[in-house]
Amino acid sequence: MKGIAAGLGIVLGIPILIGGTGMAMASAADAVQRSNSFDICLPDLDTDKVTEQVGKILDGAAGTDVHIEGLDLPSEQVPHAQTIVATGLSLKVPAKGQVIALATAMQESRLRNLSYGDRDSLGLFQQRPSQGWGTAQQIRDPVYASEQFYKGLLKVSGWQQMTVTQAAQAVQLSGFPDAYAQWEPLATALQSAIVKTFPGGSTETDGQEADPGAKPSSGATGCAPDQDGSRFGRIPAGSVPKGYSIPEDADPRARRAIVWAMRQLGTLYQWGGSCTDSRGPDPMKRCDCSSLMQQAYAQVGVTLTRTTYTQVHDGNAVSPAQLQPGDLVFSRGTPERPEHVGMYMGEGLVIEAPRTTKPVRITPLTDWDILAVRRVL
Repeated sequence: MKGIAAGLGIVLGIPILIGGTGMAMASAADAVQRSNSFDICLPDLDTDKVTEQVGKILDGAAGTDVHIEGLDLPSEQVPHAQTIVATGLSLKVPAKGQVIALATAMQESRLRNLSYGDRDSLGLFQQRPSQGWGTAQQIRDPVYASEQFYKGLLKVSGWQQMTVTQAAQAVQLSGFPDAYAQWEPLATALQSAIVKTFPGGSTETDGQEADPGAKPSSGATGCAPDQDGSRFGRIPAGSVPKGYSIPEDADPRARRAIVWAMRQLGTLYQWGGSCTDSRGPDPMKRCDCSSLMQQAYAQVGVTLTRTTYTQVHDGNAVSPAQLQPGDLVFSRGTPERPEHVGMYMGEGLVIEAPRTTKPVRITPLTDWDILAVRRVL
């Protein structure tokens, strides 16, 4: 699975809740892991070896078969690292910013999506609802949490000239301001390894900083050559194509459904799976095509039927030329009885759980023989 697990990822266009240059936020390390040593002394890292081991995880290897110095739960930690990198890429944050984000998450949570922390701190970056980072549910979304960290970083004047520790501390205001530096070598190695899994991936993002005032691209309303997804080129399975963003004018409920679906990226397909715990140990809680749609919309209070055969009757029929983000797209079989369903994401892209042995992935409309489209909002 050469791509994101989580999600994700991914310019989401979620309203920014950060109110200033650095938010007061206690580190999970301040309390949750105070008994542990944070004076981690990592050996000189073999970047090629890290790349090899990261690749194994992203291809579905069990954590027991992988060893990355500094990561004790690589099967959980690497997908979260990939979400952070993917979010940075989609926001056009340079490589250094991605390294800062990774080092921060390593220090704050050891790249785990924690449901606890000092006071009300939560998630990968131990962000606090009481400090304006978002709701507890939002913060536990790795894509949302990553985006919020980057938004905070980009508000820090001169962050690119700062050390990793200085930049991270400017956002986090941790009680242990010097702790981030120890993770820089591993964060750099992870960023270098993960970024290569994305189309046109390199260790830089064209040398450009994200433009907070840039207007997200609008959604595709047809299949013109520049709106059929073909401009993204080959999209590695499970990854988010560089430059994709959920269209600004997308229905808020569709946006949330797309975000949730993107959090399942990279998880293996399971026919008949409920899609209620796609990263858990029970294969029957992974996603098939229709359960991915059903559970994504369940997050926003929209009830869909369970199978592709019945979902083709949910909502209202619309023309493929009038596609909007969140629409269900059907293919294979016949218009009356299609055998496959995905969700249109805008920008000419569809997210889907394709078939056995394949992960949840994003594909261009050019790969779809559209039989029907249903709008469920």
